[in-house]
Amino acid sequence: MTGSPILGLSGAIADQTDQTDGPDGTGSLDAAVPWHFGDPFAEQRAAARTVAVVDRSHREVIAVTGKDRLSWLHLVLSQHLTELPEGGGTEALVLDSQGRVDAHLVLGYADGAVWLDTEAGASTAAAIGKGRQSLLDYLVAMRFWSEVDITDATADRAVLTLVGPRTAELLASVGLPVPDGAYATAVADGVVVRRMPWPGKDSADLLVPRTALVDWWRRLTGAGARPMGSWGFEAMRVESVRPRAGLDTDDRTIPHEVNWVPSAAHVAKGCYRGQETVSKVHNIGRPPRRLVLLHLDGSPEVLPATGDPIRDGERVVGRVGTVARHHELGPIALALVKRSVPADAELVAGDGDERVQAAIDEDTVLPDTVGPGRAAARGLRG
Repeated sequence: MTGSPILGLSGAIADQTDQTDGPDGTGSLDAAVPWHFGDPFAEQRAAARTVAVVDRSHREVIAVTGKDRLSWLHLVLSQHLTELPEGGGTEALVLDSQGRVDAHLVLGYADGAVWLDTEAGASTAAAIGKGRQSLLDYLVAMRFWSEVDITDATADRAVLTLVGPRTAELLASVGLPVPDGAYATAVADGVVVRRMPWPGKDSADLLVPRTALVDWWRRLTGAGARPMGSWGFEAMRVESVRPRAGLDTDDRTIPHEVNWVPSAAHVAKGCYRGQETVSKVHNIGRPPRRLVLLHLDGSPEVLPATGDPIRDGERVVGRVGTVARHHELGPIALALVKRSVPADAELVAGDGDERVQAAIDEDTVLPDTVGPGRAAARGLRG
């Protein structure tokens, strides 16, 4: 995708880093949208205290319509969708045959269509020996006899995200609906509005007509939303301990490791690819790794990069995911670490001469229980 037109507006600064040396670890994924608008920490403070708007127009958007839209999605995605009400929403995954995460999607159901948005370039494991295929191609290939229409809506729809405790107030001020509840979705004035439980105290994703992207940006900022770039959004996502496919996952990640059960994967329904692994680990096993928030020593000039090893002594016990600079917490990161690593372990993140001390935020550690009574993570921010 070419760069967003928001990059051409006054104050927008593009991300000129790459995946290996960007201070927020997202250079190559977010290069098409603004990185920040001159003061990324002030942008985060606005999102924490009032409201900010983020250009996420590089996300892919897919629309699913037709008589069998819900029953078909129920079969191909990890979430229970046959009873999704009009005006509802959720998160879902595409898994491979071993239950490993291929793609993560966010859904909103409104006006007879299920809107899916996902990472740009999302792909899935194809049949054995056939490599990978785009998410859209995978969905089309899985249509078979179902009466559904699957449309790539990326050229027609762009995602803007409001973050902050004044999100509802701002929506109302520009004449948009204020859906009530997590993932609740509504349509008005050609805009799909989906309330989100992360990041921050309140958020909403807006799927606006791409031809009106700049107009809606100006309308939202004119109503009081502070422009915020990907730097700030990613910092708040990391604080909220919400994983991002491709950064906080690798080719071995299963949903349980990154807290996508049950938010994106349903453990009691069958008939989707990878379901056996999801059910088995939930009922009788423990995932080999867990997602945690790391507090990094901020004294080194260079922070670890996504994919760098995490060590306990000289033993590699995990990998670094998204790295961010937060306006209050300082340098932080999400990480996948072995379940056996104690919460008070003295860890080192990075490689070579650029290792930094890292401490696990104990509030992000899941209780080590098994079975349907598995407790939710304590104190996850957001």
